[in-house]
Amino acid sequence: MIKQWVFKPEPPKEDVNALVNSLGVHPILGKLLVQRDIIDFDSAKRFFRPSLDGLHDPFDMKGMDTAIERLNDALFNSERVLIYGDYDVDGTTSVALMYNFLKEFSTNIFTYIPDRYTEGYGVSQKGIQWAIDHDIDLLITLDCGIRACDTIGHATQNSIDVIICDHHLPGDILPDALAILDPKQDDCNYPYDELSGCGIGFKLLQGLCIQNGIEIEKLYQSLDLVALSIASDIVPITGENRTLAYFGMKKLNSDATPGLGAMIEKAGLQRPLSISDVVFGIGPRINAAGRINHAKTALDLLTQPTKEDAYVFAEKLNLENNERKSFDESITLEALGLIKKEGQVNNHSTVLFKKDWHKGVIGIVASRCIEHYFKPTIILTESNGKVTGSARSVDGFDIYRAIDACSEHLEQFGGHKYAAGLTMKKEKLGDFKRAFEASVGELIEEEHKVCKIEVDTEIDFEYIDSRFNNILKQMGPFGPQNMQPVFVAKNVTLKSPPRVLKEKHLKLFVSQFGTDNAFDAIGFGMGHFEKKLGDGFDIAFTLEENHFRGEVSLQLMLKDIKLHKTEAIQD
Repeated sequence: MIKQWVFKPEPPKEDVNALVNSLGVHPILGKLLVQRDIIDFDSAKRFFRPSLDGLHDPFDMKGMDTAIERLNDALFNSERVLIYGDYDVDGTTSVALMYNFLKEFSTNIFTYIPDRYTEGYGVSQKGIQWAIDHDIDLLITLDCGIRACDTIGHATQNSIDVIICDHHLPGDILPDALAILDPKQDDCNYPYDELSGCGIGFKLLQGLCIQNGIEIEKLYQSLDLVALSIASDIVPITGENRTLAYFGMKKLNSDATPGLGAMIEKAGLQRPLSISDVVFGIGPRINAAGRINHAKTALDLLTQPTKEDAYVFAEKLNLENNERKSFDESITLEALGLIKKEGQVNNHSTVLFKKDWHKGVIGIVASRCIEHYFKPTIILTESNGKVTGSARSVDGFDIYRAIDACSEHLEQFGGHKYAAGLTMKKEKLGDFKRAFEASVGELIEEEHKVCKIEVDTEIDFEYIDSRFNNILKQMGPFGPQNMQPVFVAKNVTLKSPPRVLKEKHLKLFVSQFGTDNAFDAIGFGMGHFEKKLGDGFDIAFTLEENHFRGEVSLQLMLKDIKLHKTEAIQD
């Protein structure tokens, strides 16, 4: 796949120079900071030195006063409280955070995670019936509920008070809940609206601490759960999220909660962990529980009192993740073959169906197919007599809009711009495939058909050293809207012959014409470049630390290689 390098716009030189003089940093670092709207000493201080004292007042969030008053009553009167969350990382961390904290104040705290296959996403009828059957007085939903008008209504009709903690976009009609905590509500004046579901739960507990004089440090002991949710749910790492992630990662790397500590050890992960390590090393293992069996295993892991108690659940999740990877790899191979077999290579979209594909991994498979063919993709399987599936999009293309245009063929669908889920009758499959292909063909633009790599700036190897990297690291945690800087180095040359690891990964030792510095470089899945490289090529990369046997060295993580000194495209 050909990738287009798109350089970020050059920031005003006067802003860069002023910041460089103020901070005493290299001009390239000054440029990176101004690109992130860090333009003076005070904004740089807030960026580099986040403070938990700067967290927003939870009572600025609409509904917080009512929610805290009701939760206080429930705890004081030993009412039965049910904590309900989704089966993904954000949901399970939210439930674990809330349960671990509230169980210290009441013995009547219960948890519920829906089954992906029999109940589906969100607040299910089965879950509400469980609450009714178990005489629940207060239901707290986390990472779900903002659009669950029917099921929340059923709860309230059965004398269950409901507090909704959600971060998804509300619909035109809100559920009949006692209190709704969601900063995306139009009339909510909370100053930051990109919190994760677990982040909303954290704000509820922060309010509980403030209202009751509970030592806030007790809540801060669970910030690694919040950081895990922020990383895995791919929310922006800006503002309050960045502060929570910053201190959550510190906790994760120094004194993780028992379940996460056990998971880190069982997974063989090496500290210090980055957000990327969390996204690819911990998140998939937590998600594997809900994908393969039931997410209760993940919740069990995250609620154990000691690391020793958590080991058995960490091991189980490791095994389930291995099973998930096996399904992922085999189905991806089948799917890629089916694209060719069905003649979809030149289509605007990819829509594939096989009745025995595992429902828990089809979203991952859709993303894998996009890595090969870079087009809006839907992977479908059979479940409960219906065709059901997951959709994933390419950068800039609104796949939800394309699906909505074909809604006459669907029984239900939901999602957002880049990901969605859908269900239809089996006899509608052919009509839907044709309609979706036509819809994508009408809506897609040429810019959506090219995989882009956003480049922060060009750099020469002579500027890359430990001091440069130490300042670069302090710009983290990295994630959406504060991505790890991507550099381009031109006129790179090989210091030794390239190698291919595990038949697909490229390992290089490279230098640059006119400089003395040389670095190891690795490109995952880029083994096909091995025979093509000679003297003089350009690379796009991020800078990483390699920790090996107590030694730390800098290495380049390759994003792409341009042969024959191809010029990158300026934005």
